[in-house]
Amino acid sequence: MRQSRPWIVSDELWSLVEPLLPKPAPKQVEGRPRVPDRQALCGILFVLHTGIQWEYLPQELGFGSGMTCWRRLAAWNEAGVWDQLHVILLKELRSKKKLDWSRAVIDSSHVRAARRGPKADPARSTARVRAASTTSSPMARASRSRCR
Repeated sequence: MRQSRPWIVSDELWSLVEPLLPKPAPKQVEGRPRVPDRQALCGILFVLHTGIQWEYLPQELGFGSGMTCWRRLAAWNEAGVWDQLHVILLKELRSKKKLDWSRAVIDSSHVRAARRGPKADPARSTARVRAASTTSSPMARASRSRCR
């Protein structure tokens, strides 16, 4: 059965994600309460699933603002959460024999090239060549004397 709201994080998935998240720094000043990480993750998944712009994330969904979710995404990316989660999920799927390797595709975003490929020809400039002046020439300007 297909999940009708795929941006809602299940308890099973959350149990894998939560230990990977960095602990928030203690607040220096009073302000708004921090949006819980699980809600922020749901907001991130909502934006990625729907393609909506961060700034238009509906507040009514309870995921916090788009900026909050975007900042959390950036912080978690910086902490390496997504790479760790990727490895954990692959292990989990492999152990349950739910990976179909017959449809696997490897590209440069996942595997580094062993050697660099051939060098491309240098791109030719597309800048316009300045047209020659019909009223003056560099030679005429250079030959003018300043002495009078």
